[in-house]
Amino acid sequence: MPIEDELAKLKPEKETLLTVGVFDGVHLGHQRLLTNLREQAQRRSWLSGIVTFKSHPQTVLSPGSKLPWLNDLEDKISLLRGLGIDIIVALSFTVELVQLSAREFVRLLKDYLKMGGLVIGPDFALGRNREGDASQLRLLGQETGFSVEIVPPVIVDGEVVSSTGIRRALAQGDMQRVEKLIGRHFSLSGQVVPGDRRGRVLGFPTANLEVATEQALPSDGVYVTIAYFNHEALPSVTNIGTRPTFGSGKRVVETYVLNYEGQSYGQKLRIDLIERLRDEKRFHTAKELKAQIEQDVEQAMITLATRMRQRG
Repeated sequence: MPIEDELAKLKPEKETLLTVGVFDGVHLGHQRLLTNLREQAQRRSWLSGIVTFKSHPQTVLSPGSKLPWLNDLEDKISLLRGLGIDIIVALSFTVELVQLSAREFVRLLKDYLKMGGLVIGPDFALGRNREGDASQLRLLGQETGFSVEIVPPVIVDGEVVSSTGIRRALAQGDMQRVEKLIGRHFSLSGQVVPGDRRGRVLGFPTANLEVATEQALPSDGVYVTIAYFNHEALPSVTNIGTRPTFGSGKRVVETYVLNYEGQSYGQKLRIDLIERLRDEKRFHTAKELKAQIEQDVEQAMITLATRMRQRG
């Protein structure tokens, strides 16, 4: 679909204050920028708006890179809406879009979205070859009539919060670091699909979560998690990995939901990852594996109870 057609769907009734970006992870830096955007728009009696993309730009700019994303589009838009933004448009990231000059991109935003101002981060650039950096955008703003404001990044432990830093912490299984950078628990979601029922035989039936191949996952291991079935939060333990005891080889996400007896196949399940318990490892017998799972469940309950006490 042409970019103009995607933008034309919105038809805002008044001027807008916009930002443009991927917003993968919707981390603390994004949250600061979007809070600034929302508050400024309210002061001006404008609409706040986000222009984001249905896929990561790297899929077009560097097709072989296979950069994993932190949120799928549905979850990302849900998080963005939760920040109180008035309008959100997700564009298809195409070769056509890449070839637009900064001036052409700005013209589209003004013509279709009534852009009166743009809020950006310090390293932001748009348009062909990233020509539309902050200084160029300010010149265009003076010429065509829109403001440009730069919001500084968020620094945590001496490091600028970024999607790249979150992926790095995730790859290390450091869920506490991830939580610190995004301001919430990291989540995975997908449909529950049938597995091989080995967990049921062991007395710990698991929900096998079908996640997209592009989804960034924590390092293989066992995690304390909270599972959400029909908006009900339930304690759980999740294994991410290849299940070496059974030699399956395929990487899976499987969750044991404590004291849950219901049928879950076909349902959408979300899990919040709280803390990494241990590495995934191979056991010589099913009995050894069962004993370890019992320990994992006990430790998970202790961890969750401790977290609840700490939060009052």
